[in-house]
Amino acid sequence: MKVLRTVQEIRDFAGEQKKAGKRIGLVPTMGALHEGHLSLMRAAREKCDVVIASVFVNPTQFGPNEDYDAYPRRFEEDCRLLEGIPVDAVFHPEPSEMYPEGYCTYVQVDGDITNKLCGAQRPGHFRGVATVVTKLINLSRADEAFFGQKDAQQVVVIRRFVEDLNLNVHINMVPIVREESGLARSSRNTYLSPEEKEAACVLSRSLQNAKKAFEGGERDAEALKGLVAKEIQGEPLASIDYVELFSFPALHPMEKVTEDALLAIAVKIGKTRLIDNVILEGGRG
Repeated sequence: MKVLRTVQEIRDFAGEQKKAGKRIGLVPTMGALHEGHLSLMRAAREKCDVVIASVFVNPTQFGPNEDYDAYPRRFEEDCRLLEGIPVDAVFHPEPSEMYPEGYCTYVQVDGDITNKLCGAQRPGHFRGVATVVTKLINLSRADEAFFGQKDAQQVVVIRRFVEDLNLNVHINMVPIVREESGLARSSRNTYLSPEEKEAACVLSRSLQNAKKAFEGGERDAEALKGLVAKEIQGEPLASIDYVELFSFPALHPMEKVTEDALLAIAVKIGKTRLIDNVILEGGRG
């Protein structure tokens, strides 16, 4: 596995693969890899000739009071996991390589899809995501890029700017990978104490109970959100940021679930903010 640290190195590597007629898959990550990330790598490995992963904690998607400095960084361990897939190359630049002195160009996705859920809670977050993902797609010359359903709004936003900017890449969404307890795999799970990790299971449990109610015929959006909120509020260590339900992938408000819908939550367990979701498929019936 090649370790690429500069813009020129990833350009050269991607150019060589394109000359050889290879189909390139890109998996952008911020490192601290877990089984959820590895599922994206495996999906890319199955679909593409060459897999490029990025490990880059992107400063432009963090707010001033968020956890950029504390975000877990363990590149050597990440490399061992990537080699086991195997991944062909990992792009691991310094922030100054991606945002050199004088940098002043950003990708801004406006509109309804960015002013709700994490977009409402984290101003500027999706500007940072859209900018870095655009740069990574361009540098890697990717034919396919892979993202997790846990960040479903992010997938919607990325698909939007890929279409709007006529980028020649297909965006794949890979299902959420969960721990045996049901907790969605996340790099931020490492912040949780054993007690908090047990408490965090309330996220997936509340969503699954709402999904069962939906499958049993409940179609009222407020009722489904209420089921989730009530269960989370019963956990003393949990504090709700949001419980929302929107059509998917358009992210339009819904009173009744009459089409595919995203039931999404953000919850603080102690000081750690976690997100999770389920997709309610086909509201008719």
